[in-house]
Amino acid sequence: MALPKSFTPFQIKDKLAETGLRGKNFEFLTDYTREQLQSLFEAGEMLEPYWRSKLNLMEGKVLATLFFQPSTRTRFSTEVAMLRLGGSVLSESNPTTSSSTAKGESLSDYLRTVSYYADIIALRHPNENEVFPALPGARVPVISGGWGNVTHPTQGLLDVYTIYRALGRFEDVKVMIASSDLSRARSGHSFALGLATMGAELVYVGTSVNPIPQLVMDKIKATGAKVTVYNDLTSEEYMDCMAEVDACYLPGCSVPKNDPEARAAFMDLIKPFYITLEGLEKIKKKTGKVVGIMHSLPRNDVEFDYAIDDSEFQLYFRQIGFSIPIRMALIAGMVGVD
Repeated sequence: MALPKSFTPFQIKDKLAETGLRGKNFEFLTDYTREQLQSLFEAGEMLEPYWRSKLNLMEGKVLATLFFQPSTRTRFSTEVAMLRLGGSVLSESNPTTSSSTAKGESLSDYLRTVSYYADIIALRHPNENEVFPALPGARVPVISGGWGNVTHPTQGLLDVYTIYRALGRFEDVKVMIASSDLSRARSGHSFALGLATMGAELVYVGTSVNPIPQLVMDKIKATGAKVTVYNDLTSEEYMDCMAEVDACYLPGCSVPKNDPEARAAFMDLIKPFYITLEGLEKIKKKTGKVVGIMHSLPRNDVEFDYAIDDSEFQLYFRQIGFSIPIRMALIAGMVGVD
């Protein structure tokens, strides 16, 4: 029997090395090939047994989380991922008041300073136009935990990983991304970029008044993925469209609660996008499909029926558990394991 030299037990460090992430920033999912993302997903699967326990891949390493915007899931899952890897965390959840940025320090200088304390940085920031010029200041890899309105790749990574774990494939997979405001749907766009890279088909449903940013559409088209855009559908047309997909993703509302006019406009626009449990059950009866409902969370009660929470169609809470092992793989890949 002639066996290849590669016929040896799997090692997590080898799988992480295949991702090509070491020493690089994590900004857009389209920065990586299908093969690299596949290796990252496989590394995530290898780390799943440890998402509630611990191993020492990152012992002695430090993650700094710098969040200029509020966060629950992204910050907690990123911090827990580092702790499960055996590393430590420096957490700054309010830099504009409790760090030197409150005294006028530039973002570039802030990142450069924090690089002396940490081996990797996770940054959330409301303005991508401020972030991109500042990134060269960092001396360690930087994870985007959401920048402006265009990129949230760790959320997108989790969403694509959820499809991978739920279906085991991307070929012949069709996913809808639906929002009344696609101009600010950064998590949905990051999901789309990952799906496009992996070869899935995309359907965008939105409104003509809040179109997809051109930067996002250019990146999707560059992958060669099939993408269809529908605007201003009626509720009936929306559900007919949903009957043709495997999953529907809702990016939620990024409009601040302290902007009542903007939120009121969002709530008015979203009415045709409301999803009911009854509607999903009708699709299943007609087509045999269980359309998975995904959401970046937090949600608004005008987006979908809360009865979906306890149904077979719900993916938005189920995927939270997967957020830790896939971020464990991401951090370990970016820092590197020798």
